[in-house]
Amino acid sequence: MHTLLLDSDDVRANAPMAAVIPAVEAAFGAYERGDAQMPAKSYIDLPQYNGDFRSMPAYLSVDGDAVETADAADDWDAAGVKWVNVHTDNADRGLPTVLGTMIYSDPETAFPLSIMDGRELTMLRTGAAAAVATDHLAIEDATSLGIVGAGVQSYTQLEAIATVRPIEEVVIADRNAERVADFIAHFEDSFDLRGGEISEAAACDVLSTVTPVESPIVDRADVGEHTHINAIGADAAGKHELADQILLDAKLVIDDYEQTTHSGEINVPYSAGTLTDSDIYGALGEIVVGEKEGRTPEDGLTVFDSTGLAIQDVAAAHVVYTEANEADNGTAFDLLGLADVEA
Repeated sequence: MHTLLLDSDDVRANAPMAAVIPAVEAAFGAYERGDAQMPAKSYIDLPQYNGDFRSMPAYLSVDGDAVETADAADDWDAAGVKWVNVHTDNADRGLPTVLGTMIYSDPETAFPLSIMDGRELTMLRTGAAAAVATDHLAIEDATSLGIVGAGVQSYTQLEAIATVRPIEEVVIADRNAERVADFIAHFEDSFDLRGGEISEAAACDVLSTVTPVESPIVDRADVGEHTHINAIGADAAGKHELADQILLDAKLVIDDYEQTTHSGEINVPYSAGTLTDSDIYGALGEIVVGEKEGRTPEDGLTVFDSTGLAIQDVAAAHVVYTEANEADNGTAFDLLGLADVEA
């Protein structure tokens, strides 16, 4: 038995969005049905290095009969843990601010099937989660997408959301003109793209915010009355991208109650008592399994507060490992000295 080593290129090559999105949707459903285990994300704070580590373990069991999307219709289960960080000084060192490693294991034997790049995996599953929310909450004929923040997460936001909606026009807003130019150059053959102000991006049919700010940068007056917003950037206490009134006016959907109230987009107004439990419509998993309705004709503004869940990482890792194993991609190595043992 060998462990499959998958670098960032391998992860990207073996993660078609058309497969990752339904797998992540299935993970939300499994979690809601009680067919998943996801201990709370644990933190190791390292203020002396201006950074932290985060441990994200999960197990999920997917019943194919409960999944509407044909691509995810097989029964499967998966387990893994992502070891990820945020070190803000890394940019000055020529290193990514966020690094990550995913260990993907066989739930039956605990054998480490794969060790893969967690940074690429995080971008893919984050985009996929936004696509799942967009599919359930955005207007059906959404053709324009605004993105605030042109960092690494912005690319998979467009790739994934364009998989579930006929996106034609894209407005990208970022204070860094070089990053805007790089983003436009990457997608210019596929979409009508332009750089713009935050207010222009916010007026689109769908808006994704992917910044680390701690003071709201999207005003209520700028957002379209039927816009769906994926609030992606807030992943720690104190981060806050959207004006409080947006959250209060919207049909507000979260990924996980404990994580969002602690470190999601709602954490600041929730801690202040400006926003309460009664302002939260429900969890995305409840919509996925049909316990609550997604978008209805009466809905106007909708918001998905995404903190990123370990079940999403495991679901995406399942796709990557399955695709890579079938295509004989990656580097097989004898991590445990069990190469002679039959699988």
